Amino acid sequence: MKIGPLWLKLQIACGDALALGPGKADLLDAIETHGSISAAGRALGMSYRRAWLLVDEMNRCFDPPVVETLRGGGLERGARITDTGILVLQAYREMEAEAATIADRPAFARLRASLRSEPLPPAAR
Repeated sequence: MKIGPLWLKLQIACGDALALGPGKADLLDAIETHGSISAAGRALGMSYRRAWLLVDEMNRCFDPPVVETLRGGGLERGARITDTGILVLQAYREMEAEAATIADRPAFARLRASLRSEPLPPAAR
């Protein structure tokens, strides 16, 4: 998320794996909206394989898993966010909203006072 010159990126670690970050949260939102991993991936401009690998990593990091796949035909196929997935996503979005308040803190104002609007050109060698 970008607030003026401040980029905020919350990442939740699970050992050496990235359990949840902004891209995975967006993927969960897209799965909830589209009802499948492949459609969610397409909506976010990623391959099915990439979306599936991200879902697999999230599922290995959370107990119980955050996404379940539904096999079969008709309306009962695709994927859905589990109750755990909904709680995890809500908590993450709440943390993002709380983190956004950093832009209102005095420390950020002090940092911003010395920040250029654009970087200087690279030094000649």
